Amino acid sequence: MEEKGFRRTLYRQLFSIVTPIAIQYLMSSLVTASDAFMLGLYKSQDDQAAASLAGQVAFVCSLFYNAFISGCNVLAAQYWKKGDRSTVEQVLAITMRYALVVGGVFSLASFLIPEQLMRIFTTDPEVIAPGVAYLRTVALSHILTGFSQVYFGIMKVCDNARASSVIASVSVLLNILLNWLLIFGVWCFPEMGITGAAIATVIARIFEVTCCFIFMARGGCIPLQVRKMLRRSGVLGHDYLHYMMPILINQLGWGCGVTMYSVIMGHLGSDATAANSIAGIVRSMIASLCWGIAAGVGILIGGMLGRGELERARKAGGSFVRFSIYIGIASGLVILALTPFVVHIVKLEPVAKGYLKYMMWMAAYYIIGNSLNSTVITGIFPAGGDTRFGMVCDCVTLWCVVVPLGLLAAFVFHLPVLAVAFILTLDEFVKLPAVYRHYMKFRWLRNITREQAEL
Repeated sequence: MEEKGFRRTLYRQLFSIVTPIAIQYLMSSLVTASDAFMLGLYKSQDDQAAASLAGQVAFVCSLFYNAFISGCNVLAAQYWKKGDRSTVEQVLAITMRYALVVGGVFSLASFLIPEQLMRIFTTDPEVIAPGVAYLRTVALSHILTGFSQVYFGIMKVCDNARASSVIASVSVLLNILLNWLLIFGVWCFPEMGITGAAIATVIARIFEVTCCFIFMARGGCIPLQVRKMLRRSGVLGHDYLHYMMPILINQLGWGCGVTMYSVIMGHLGSDATAANSIAGIVRSMIASLCWGIAAGVGILIGGMLGRGELERARKAGGSFVRFSIYIGIASGLVILALTPFVVHIVKLEPVAKGYLKYMMWMAAYYIIGNSLNSTVITGIFPAGGDTRFGMVCDCVTLWCVVVPLGLLAAFVFHLPVLAVAFILTLDEFVKLPAVYRHYMKFRWLRNITREQAEL
């Protein structure tokens, strides 16, 4: 009975955190889906492919933000449950400093050198031209996203996940509405095509930042102390970098590897690019629950470790690992069930539709491994400060196995598009044995907080 009570309480706490986070991930994926769907209806799959490839710039920028926020969560989750509010404020200030600097760099690059950025992903002039227009217009959104995402991250740690989800969800609905109005020129709005999609993104990010400031001003969450952003961070800053840098290297290694997938597919033609884009969007939407669980697991286990409940955290970790497998299988079945509908509704050329059907099947089995690895590598391990394993595991898997095989398959052996796509979905399963072996060593069972005097 005691074990059942523990599990019941555990999952009640998990889903109180996971539900708003998963909704936020889902709503974010809907924006990408609406861009692809509406642009496909508006003109041609060239605009659709351009938006997809231009979106890789925002994706790479998000890798930095994910690392900064994950480093923040590693420390803030434990200090928050320890009751040390002042230190959590310092962690927020450190995180925001890095996010705004990186966001500024990406905003400038998107505005000043959009054509060079597009040429990284494709050589097709029919795709480059609309991609350049999109990147230049959407440039401001990068720095705005940095602010809002960091503050959403600290809201989740400080038991305000529902509020962050509401703000993000309303922002997404606003973005989708503006997409419709500005892409097609509905009512009194001008018809702007892909540029309209970019403007909609910028307005939605402005809305998010405004809401964050209002929420902060009303005392809803930890305030952002500008003076703490500008001063040296001392021991806490060293701790932050110690836990964040492996995550950043991991994110960049993994994310740039995934971006290489887009580079490879982009050089195989617009049919392959468009089909891969749609399959990726559907997979991301369904994976929202998996990622939300990973984030919630990290916060819950981090809180247990911060309170010194090591045995409770160990039991919770085992339960969450098994649960992630069930969620992955269920998610794969959902993708299979959606495949006929997606293939029917999207506007693609016949060859691209043929590719899409089989890429959806690949997405269905890929998500099983992704669910398990996300929970363990990005949730359980970092909760106890174990951030280096994920860095090594992901970088080796991608850059020593999957990306080289993909490049050889596409450009040396000239294998069919679907064979290349299959090779590019192997990474989650290649690393499973190493992930399981490392998990069983329980090196992640650590309380990493310091006393206030040490900071």
